[in-house]
Amino acid sequence: MNTRQNSSYVDASTVWEIRRTAKAAHARGLLNATKWALDLLRGINPEFRAQPATTPAPFIPEDEELEAEMLNLARLAINEKQFPRAIVLLDDANSARGLFMRTYCNYIVSEKRALKEWHALDNKRQQPPKPVNNQVAQLYLTVENAIDPWLLFLKALLLFRLQRFEETIDCVLLSLETIPWNWSSWMLLVDCIHDPESLSSLLDRLPIPVQHPAVQMFMIRMMNALNTFAADDIPTCNRLLSSQMFPNSLWIRAQFAQGLYIIHDYEAADQQFHHILSADPYRIDDLEIYADILYAVENKERLSSLAQFVLILGKNRPETCYLLGCHYSLRAEHEKSARYFRRATELDRTFSPAWTMMGLEYIEMENPQAAIESFRRAVDANPKDYRAWASMGKAYGALGMPWYALYYTKRALHLRPHEAESWEDLGHIWELAGKPETAIACLKQALESEAPHPLQIYLRLMQLLITVEDFNAATFYAEEAVATGQAQNVPVEQYAKAMMAVAEHQAMRPTGDWGKARDYLEKIVARVGDEAINKRALELLSLLKRSVR
Repeated sequence: MNTRQNSSYVDASTVWEIRRTAKAAHARGLLNATKWALDLLRGINPEFRAQPATTPAPFIPEDEELEAEMLNLARLAINEKQFPRAIVLLDDANSARGLFMRTYCNYIVSEKRALKEWHALDNKRQQPPKPVNNQVAQLYLTVENAIDPWLLFLKALLLFRLQRFEETIDCVLLSLETIPWNWSSWMLLVDCIHDPESLSSLLDRLPIPVQHPAVQMFMIRMMNALNTFAADDIPTCNRLLSSQMFPNSLWIRAQFAQGLYIIHDYEAADQQFHHILSADPYRIDDLEIYADILYAVENKERLSSLAQFVLILGKNRPETCYLLGCHYSLRAEHEKSARYFRRATELDRTFSPAWTMMGLEYIEMENPQAAIESFRRAVDANPKDYRAWASMGKAYGALGMPWYALYYTKRALHLRPHEAESWEDLGHIWELAGKPETAIACLKQALESEAPHPLQIYLRLMQLLITVEDFNAATFYAEEAVATGQAQNVPVEQYAKAMMAVAEHQAMRPTGDWGKARDYLEKIVARVGDEAINKRALELLSLLKRSVR
């Protein structure tokens, strides 16, 4: 392995390493690792790919050469998803590759069985949060003393399934020291890290430099998983997509698009997917990211046409079902939308965005209990999914259970501490709990986090400050609400109470701005239909006229 890999360009050695990893991953049946490595290879400029490597041909152990026919036949069985047959064919295999394939096939068969047993308990109270695979511990014993880097990865996978996460990380790091381009190893690390603090600790332990392209890709993927992608990460994405790196990698572009979505740069995120689908119009991978982008901007037409197209390509892909769910959600067909999201989770129980969106559809259908169960499944599948934690907080808040709502909203904020909407929700929860001072602090934090809809926060702050009798501060936020409403051409009815508060404050002070008060009151009388507010506005106008005389 080239541990001194320069992060600014790809050379013949890099191409050789990725190509070797792709072949080795494919030979062992690791589909996702193979796809990822091949995408990177295709993403490199052709002239760089064509450069001859000076590295010697990979060494093939003697026992693996002797088992070549057996291993190749078993690999064909894996291609045809005949995993039990592959296990039988590999019964006498002694090589490291043969042990890997036999153990991995046994793991897949046992996982399928566990998943089937788990689904048999659907909608029953005794169903555990995740499928229980009782064979993992026994399989682990077959690779417990492994030193081969691929077997170390497999050992890490089994340790992860046993929920021995620290040992998982240790094994992955040992494996990455030799095969840094095995993306399945990096994804195990993604699954083990649940907060920025753990990520920072991990980076200090990596056996390869942080400038290595694989580490940079892991960091972008990790930032997306933690929902902490920021504008500072954009240069890293641009560098990875530069002409001397991986300019044609669709995977990197998809990750870049997701990061842009997180920072709400929807137009730039959409442009990345236009590039992806222009290069590979039949690519379904990562389309759930594009669905989120189109859903956020409410692009019904594009979402509809894309949904119809991918339905032809692969109706039994979770990404397809997720996209269709988003399509029907925008059309307010919530029952149909929930069915597609549920289908996505049946195809992949770890698809946490589908669980979250299904919960939101249940909220629309006024079924908070079903929504909470969906959100719970989302965080079971992915504890880093801040949307699921935040949505669960909203659901409990709607049920009038502030202490449950408080717990889940705080979990969301732990994952994404600068999320304005969660701070706003937290303020509402403290308001329900009878803690107006704490609610005020949370709403102020929402404003500091650049809340996209500040008008409603200004109005709520005004009301809460009136409650605690801080009238000067209440007037300040009332004036902010009026200024925001006028700047955004919002109908006066939506901020009439703020106009009234400012008018009262000015009218009741001997040195107040009576002209502003009169202007606001006249607008209220002319444009607001609320009888109580109109009556109070007329009273103040009458008082001002008498005072002037």
